[in-house]
Amino acid sequence: MGAMSVRTESSAAHRAGFACFVGRPNAGKSTLTNALVGTKVAITSNRPQTTRHTVRGIVHRPEAQLVLVDTPGLHKPRTLLGERLNDVVRTTWSEVDVIGFCLPADQKIGPGDRYIAGELADIRKTPKVAIVTKTDLVDSKALAAQLIAIDQLGKELGIEWAEIIPVSAVGDTQVSLLADLLVPMLPESPPLYPEGDLTDEPEQVMVAELIREAALEGVRDELPHSIAVVVEEMLPREDRPADKPLLDIHANVYIERPSQKGIIIGPKGKRLKEVGMKSRKHIEALLGTPVFLDLHVKVAKDWQRDPKQLRKLGF
Repeated sequence: MGAMSVRTESSAAHRAGFACFVGRPNAGKSTLTNALVGTKVAITSNRPQTTRHTVRGIVHRPEAQLVLVDTPGLHKPRTLLGERLNDVVRTTWSEVDVIGFCLPADQKIGPGDRYIAGELADIRKTPKVAIVTKTDLVDSKALAAQLIAIDQLGKELGIEWAEIIPVSAVGDTQVSLLADLLVPMLPESPPLYPEGDLTDEPEQVMVAELIREAALEGVRDELPHSIAVVVEEMLPREDRPADKPLLDIHANVYIERPSQKGIIIGPKGKRLKEVGMKSRKHIEALLGTPVFLDLHVKVAKDWQRDPKQLRKLGF
């Protein structure tokens, strides 16, 4: 190691590139993203036209910039749309510089993991890193067994893992080591985004995105894109004991036409309640604090075509 550390940072070429984390739901992808990106978070729900992929976060380092992009979940396609989505996923996988396959330490490798791994095996060129998440939930014996199982899975499917890395995003263990291992897999390149770029109030933007996802669930066909969410304010509730904090979040769900209001709100307001409950769970998981979520549906006429509205809604 001694000899290597002589290289000064300035003499090493700057690297920059894209990574995406895959894994079945609950594999710890978003927790890991948040831990990696940390307070230097750069998260945006704008979809800049330059990249077809949603940027989830940017890890800025003096010597490198790692851009984390989203892929829609990969699943066994049941519909043509499903097939199309899966094509998008494969395209993304072949376009990024490294793929991190997240497998939770506390669950045996299951059919969902195998399905994703099988698809990964077809992507030849992109380096693949197996990331064992949630290691804080198991003892060292169970962790060792999982590492062996993942190694085995690679052998069965002909996947050459570039690394197998155990992390606990909760305990911050090895999260920066993960970044250290991913960086050398990126191509030499100047930064792709300016240092201060995309540092919207990251939490507010992520919260808006979670609400938007929940609001679109089940009505994508009827309102594929005509929903925008703006978080008006996030304030800690006054007079709460320190060990029982509550965060008040006031958010507006904007739709384009009055006729869409009923779709979002649902009969007797049932749908909006579900959207609130679902997104609140995700927001609480993201922020690690109980949340009171106040949602309102508003009409912003044809916001998708109105640049002034778009700017106001953060696009």
